[in-house]
Amino acid sequence: MNKIEHIGIAVKSLKSSNALFSKLFGETAYREEAVLSEKVNTSFFKIGETKIELLEATDKDSAINKFIEKKGEGIHHIAFHVDDILAEVARLKSEGFTVLNDTPKVGADNKWVIFLHPKTTNGVLIELCQEIKR
Repeated sequence: MNKIEHIGIAVKSLKSSNALFSKLFGETAYREEAVLSEKVNTSFFKIGETKIELLEATDKDSAINKFIEKKGEGIHHIAFHVDDILAEVARLKSEGFTVLNDTPKVGADNKWVIFLHPKTTNGVLIELCQEIKR
């Protein structure tokens, strides 16, 4: 892991949260996209080197909707950039971490993603991200 890639925040309404965070940061979101596999709509803000990802559920069965029902809106995950996601997953597994998806999935912002179970990371959902090279 070589840097924080983004911090994910679960929100009830992407529209109203985009307006709120635009006022907070003095910038508008630079990207919005749907991630069908995760049943979310996302938007991204860039603050210096770090990105903030807002996540809105598009389905009652999505992980984001379940998170909001249980804990309310707020920080959902911290994502770290990695150069080789498969090597990093192998290393973390050998260190005893539990991986939620062994195979990288296509995530938002042109990234391969894998998540670590929060039970093995002091209650924090960790996402590993690697740029998809096309």
